[in-house]
Amino acid sequence: MTLRLFFHSDDLKANVEVLDCTPHENEFAVVLRATLFHPQGGGQPSDIGWIGESQVLRVVQDPERIVHYVDQPVQLGMIQIRVDEQRRQLNARLHSAGHLIGHFIQARGWMPIKAHHWQGESRVQFKPAESAEQVDVETVQRGIEQWIAADLPRLTSLREGAREISFGDLPAYGCGGTHVRSLKDLGTVTIDSLAQKKGTLSVHYHVD
Repeated sequence: MTLRLFFHSDDLKANVEVLDCTPHENEFAVVLRATLFHPQGGGQPSDIGWIGESQVLRVVQDPERIVHYVDQPVQLGMIQIRVDEQRRQLNARLHSAGHLIGHFIQARGWMPIKAHHWQGESRVQFKPAESAEQVDVETVQRGIEQWIAADLPRLTSLREGAREISFGDLPAYGCGGTHVRSLKDLGTVTIDSLAQKKGTLSVHYHVD
Protein backbone atom coordinates (compact mmCIF):
# COMPACT_ATOMS: atom_id res chain seq x y z
CA MET A 1 0.00 0.00 0.00
CA THR A 2 1.31 3.45 -0.93
CA LEU A 3 2.25 5.60 2.07
CA ARG A 4 0.26 8.83 1.89
CA LEU A 5 2.69 11.54 2.94
CA PHE A 6 0.11 14.24 2.21
CA PHE A 7 -1.96 13.04 5.17
CA HIS A 8 0.51 14.63 7.57
CA SER A 9 2.71 16.92 5.46
CA ASP A 10 2.23 20.05 3.37
CA ASP A 11 5.60 19.54 1.70
CA LEU A 12 5.61 19.73 -2.09
CA LYS A 13 8.96 17.98 -2.64
CA ALA A 14 10.34 14.67 -1.42
CA ASN A 15 12.78 11.94 -2.37
CA VAL A 16 10.91 8.66 -2.70
CA GLU A 17 11.36 5.20 -4.20
CA VAL A 18 9.87 4.20 -7.56
CA LEU A 19 8.56 0.63 -7.25
CA ASP A 20 7.06 0.14 -10.70
CA CYS A 21 6.73 1.88 -14.08
CA THR A 22 4.47 0.22 -16.64
CA PRO A 23 3.36 1.43 -20.11
CA HIS A 24 -0.33 2.33 -20.18
CA GLU A 25 -1.78 3.40 -23.55
CA ASN A 26 0.09 6.66 -24.32
CA GLU A 27 1.22 7.14 -20.72
CA PHE A 28 3.19 5.31 -18.06
CA ALA A 29 1.74 4.12 -14.76
CA VAL A 30 4.12 4.73 -11.87
CA VAL A 31 3.82 3.33 -8.36
CA LEU A 32 5.84 4.89 -5.54
CA ARG A 33 6.56 3.54 -2.08
CA ALA A 34 5.34 6.87 -0.65
CA THR A 35 3.78 9.92 -2.27
CA LEU A 36 2.92 13.58 -1.72
CA PHE A 37 0.46 13.48 -4.64
CA HIS A 38 -3.21 13.45 -3.65
CA PRO A 39 -5.20 11.18 -6.01
CA GLN A 40 -8.53 12.18 -7.49
CA GLY A 41 -11.21 11.42 -4.95
CA GLY A 42 -13.01 12.71 -1.90
CA GLY A 43 -14.63 15.36 -4.07
CA GLN A 44 -11.40 16.93 -5.35
CA PRO A 45 -9.24 16.50 -8.47
CA SER A 46 -5.77 15.02 -8.25
CA ASP A 47 -2.52 16.83 -7.79
CA ILE A 48 -0.21 17.17 -10.78
CA GLY A 49 3.53 17.81 -10.93
CA TRP A 50 6.69 15.85 -11.70
CA ILE A 51 8.42 12.59 -10.90
CA GLY A 52 11.99 13.37 -11.83
CA GLU A 53 11.65 14.97 -15.26
CA SER A 54 8.42 13.12 -16.10
CA GLN A 55 5.23 15.15 -15.89
CA VAL A 56 2.48 13.77 -13.67
CA LEU A 57 -0.74 14.12 -15.67
CA ARG A 58 -3.19 12.55 -13.21
CA VAL A 59 -3.17 10.44 -10.06
CA VAL A 60 -5.72 7.75 -9.21
CA GLN A 61 -6.45 5.52 -6.24
CA ASP A 62 -6.37 1.78 -6.82
CA PRO A 63 -7.65 -0.50 -4.05
CA GLU A 64 -4.17 -1.02 -2.56
CA ARG A 65 -1.98 1.68 -4.12
CA ILE A 66 -1.84 5.13 -5.68
CA VAL A 67 -1.00 5.21 -9.39
CA HIS A 68 0.69 8.22 -11.00
CA TYR A 69 0.23 8.54 -14.76
CA VAL A 70 3.19 10.31 -16.39
CA ASP A 71 4.21 11.35 -19.91
CA GLN A 72 7.51 9.44 -20.04
CA PRO A 73 9.03 6.47 -18.20
CA VAL A 74 11.00 6.80 -14.99
CA GLN A 75 13.68 4.49 -13.65
CA LEU A 76 13.15 2.33 -10.59
CA GLY A 77 14.88 3.48 -7.43
CA MET A 78 15.11 6.78 -5.58
CA ILE A 79 13.87 9.93 -7.30
CA GLN A 80 12.60 13.41 -6.45
CA ILE A 81 8.89 14.15 -6.73
CA ARG A 82 7.47 17.68 -6.95
CA VAL A 83 3.82 18.68 -6.58
CA ASP A 84 2.57 21.61 -8.66
CA GLU A 85 2.09 24.35 -6.06
CA GLN A 86 -0.57 26.35 -7.92
CA ARG A 87 -2.80 23.32 -8.51
CA ARG A 88 -2.38 22.10 -4.90
CA GLN A 89 -3.22 25.54 -3.50
CA LEU A 90 -6.37 25.81 -5.60
CA ASN A 91 -7.57 22.33 -4.68
CA ALA A 92 -6.88 22.98 -0.99
CA ARG A 93 -8.72 26.30 -1.03
CA LEU A 94 -11.78 24.85 -2.77
CA HIS A 95 -11.92 21.86 -0.42
CA SER A 96 -11.49 23.97 2.72
CA ALA A 97 -14.17 26.41 1.55
CA GLY A 98 -16.50 23.46 1.04
CA HIS A 99 -15.92 22.39 4.65
CA LEU A 100 -16.89 25.87 5.92
CA ILE A 101 -20.08 25.80 3.90
CA GLY A 102 -20.81 22.36 5.28
CA HIS A 103 -20.30 23.52 8.87
CA PHE A 104 -22.46 26.60 8.51
CA ILE A 105 -25.43 24.95 6.86
CA GLN A 106 -25.25 21.77 8.92
CA ALA A 107 -25.59 23.94 12.05
CA ARG A 108 -28.94 25.05 10.60
CA GLY A 109 -30.40 21.59 10.36
CA TRP A 110 -29.15 20.37 6.99
CA MET A 111 -27.04 17.23 6.59
CA PRO A 112 -24.24 17.30 3.99
CA ILE A 113 -24.53 14.37 1.59
CA LYS A 114 -22.16 15.15 -1.28
CA ALA A 115 -19.44 17.63 -2.22
CA HIS A 116 -17.64 18.47 -5.44
CA HIS A 117 -14.61 20.73 -5.03
CA TRP A 118 -13.62 21.35 -8.67
CA GLN A 119 -12.83 24.74 -10.13
CA GLY A 120 -15.80 26.21 -11.97
CA GLU A 121 -18.27 23.63 -10.63
CA SER A 122 -17.79 23.58 -6.85
CA ARG A 123 -20.85 22.71 -4.79
CA VAL A 124 -21.95 21.12 -1.54
CA GLN A 125 -25.29 19.32 -1.33
CA PHE A 126 -27.53 18.77 1.70
CA LYS A 127 -30.68 16.96 2.79
CA PRO A 128 -32.97 18.59 5.38
CA ALA A 129 -33.40 17.26 8.90
CA GLU A 130 -36.59 17.96 10.83
CA SER A 131 -35.07 21.12 12.27
CA ALA A 132 -33.87 22.51 8.92
CA GLU A 133 -33.97 26.30 8.70
CA GLN A 134 -34.28 28.44 5.61
CA VAL A 135 -30.90 29.75 4.43
CA ASP A 136 -29.97 32.28 1.78
CA VAL A 137 -26.84 33.38 -0.06
CA GLU A 138 -26.24 36.49 2.06
CA THR A 139 -26.51 34.65 5.37
CA VAL A 140 -24.10 31.89 4.30
CA GLN A 141 -21.70 34.45 2.84
CA ARG A 142 -21.56 36.46 6.08
CA GLY A 143 -21.16 33.35 8.18
CA ILE A 144 -18.13 31.95 6.39
CA GLU A 145 -16.56 35.41 6.07
CA GLN A 146 -16.55 35.68 9.89
CA TRP A 147 -14.59 32.43 10.17
CA ILE A 148 -12.14 33.49 7.47
CA ALA A 149 -11.61 36.87 9.20
CA ALA A 150 -10.86 34.99 12.44
CA ASP A 151 -8.13 33.06 10.56
CA LEU A 152 -8.94 29.75 12.24
CA PRO A 153 -6.04 27.28 12.04
CA ARG A 154 -6.32 23.85 10.48
CA LEU A 155 -6.13 20.95 12.92
CA THR A 156 -5.41 17.39 11.81
CA SER A 157 -6.12 14.41 14.04
CA LEU A 158 -6.67 10.67 13.93
CA ARG A 159 -9.70 9.00 15.46
CA GLU A 160 -9.83 5.21 15.41
CA GLY A 161 -7.32 5.26 12.56
CA ALA A 162 -9.32 7.73 10.43
CA ARG A 163 -7.96 11.18 9.55
CA GLU A 164 -10.08 14.14 10.63
CA ILE A 165 -9.79 17.82 9.67
CA SER A 166 -11.13 20.80 11.58
CA PHE A 167 -10.58 24.56 11.69
CA GLY A 168 -10.28 26.17 15.10
CA ASP A 169 -13.09 24.96 17.34
CA LEU A 170 -15.38 23.96 14.46
CA PRO A 171 -16.40 20.28 14.44
CA ALA A 172 -14.05 17.85 12.73
CA TYR A 173 -14.89 16.12 9.46
CA GLY A 174 -13.44 12.77 8.47
CA CYS A 175 -11.44 13.74 5.37
CA GLY A 176 -8.42 12.59 3.40
CA GLY A 177 -8.20 15.71 1.24
CA THR A 178 -5.81 18.65 1.12
CA HIS A 179 -6.57 21.86 3.01
CA VAL A 180 -5.17 25.32 3.70
CA ARG A 181 -3.07 25.71 6.85
CA SER A 182 -5.31 28.48 8.17
CA LEU A 183 -8.36 30.26 6.84
CA LYS A 184 -6.49 33.42 5.83
CA ASP A 185 -5.06 31.31 3.00
CA LEU A 186 -8.54 30.87 1.54
CA GLY A 187 -8.60 34.33 0.01
CA THR A 188 -12.08 35.32 -1.15
CA VAL A 189 -14.84 32.72 -1.11
CA THR A 190 -18.03 33.66 -2.96
CA ILE A 191 -21.35 31.89 -2.58
CA ASP A 192 -22.78 31.94 -6.09
CA SER A 193 -26.21 30.40 -5.53
CA LEU A 194 -28.45 28.19 -3.41
CA ALA A 195 -30.92 25.95 -5.17
CA GLN A 196 -33.41 23.33 -3.93
CA LYS A 197 -34.56 20.46 -6.14
CA LYS A 198 -36.34 17.28 -5.05
CA GLY A 199 -35.51 17.96 -1.42
CA THR A 200 -31.77 18.52 -2.02
CA LEU A 201 -30.14 21.87 -1.29
CA SER A 202 -27.16 22.66 -3.55
CA VAL A 203 -24.77 25.45 -2.60
CA HIS A 204 -22.51 26.60 -5.44
CA TYR A 205 -19.38 28.61 -4.75
CA HIS A 206 -15.96 29.66 -6.05
CA VAL A 207 -12.71 31.11 -4.73
CA ASP A 208 -10.72 34.07 -6.06
